[in-house]
Amino acid sequence: MSSFFLLVSKCLQARDMAYCPYSRFPVGAAILTADGAIITGCNVENASYGLTVCAERTAVQRAVVEGHTRFTAIAVTCDIKDRFVGPCGACRQVLMEFGSDWIVYLTKPDGSYKETSLSELLPLAFSPAHLAKN
Repeated sequence: MSSFFLLVSKCLQARDMAYCPYSRFPVGAAILTADGAIITGCNVENASYGLTVCAERTAVQRAVVEGHTRFTAIAVTCDIKDRFVGPCGACRQVLMEFGSDWIVYLTKPDGSYKETSLSELLPLAFSPAHLAKN
């Protein structure tokens, strides 16, 4: 199975693991690292809503713990069937921490997808490069 199809499959599987008793809005993400590993994440809600962690950030945090900081792609999915849904603004900013060259696959529950990029999803982004200029 190609890494792309495996990435999409893993994000769909991760969505099924979401802990979302409050919103009932499961989200899954799968990140492809520069060396070919796939790291997954799902949203994990909390009764104190502000402490909820999105699927994309869960995947990034897991990847960093496993020693990965270079990424090439992410696939994200939720249960919305009639349109493609992208990461929230906070997740877009967290992804940008690790570069702007990500391919982003917005994936519907049936596996259909729309390919975009992090640069398209977060134009004129604030990045670590801005801090280096001070």
